[in-house]
Amino acid sequence: MQATHESIDWRPEVPRADRVRVKEHTCDCRATFYELCHASGLMFVRRTHRLRGVVTVHESPWALSGRVEALWLRLLIGSAR
Repeated sequence: MQATHESIDWRPEVPRADRVRVKEHTCDCRATFYELCHASGLMFVRRTHRLRGVVTVHESPWALSGRVEALWLRLLIGSAR
């Protein structure tokens, strides 16, 4: 893990689209996992955290695909969280 990292502006999940397609995801075998999502022409990263039966879901800001795909890669390599 890196000493400094970009902080993602995690926001509570808000239903904004009828359908959300998950393009990529990390393993859901961990307490916290991530999904790269596409909906309504925009993309975002969804973070799901499970602890003692409580599930908390947050989303990154919705943006154009290039920006969110770059964020996804930074998240995967540990330079964003």
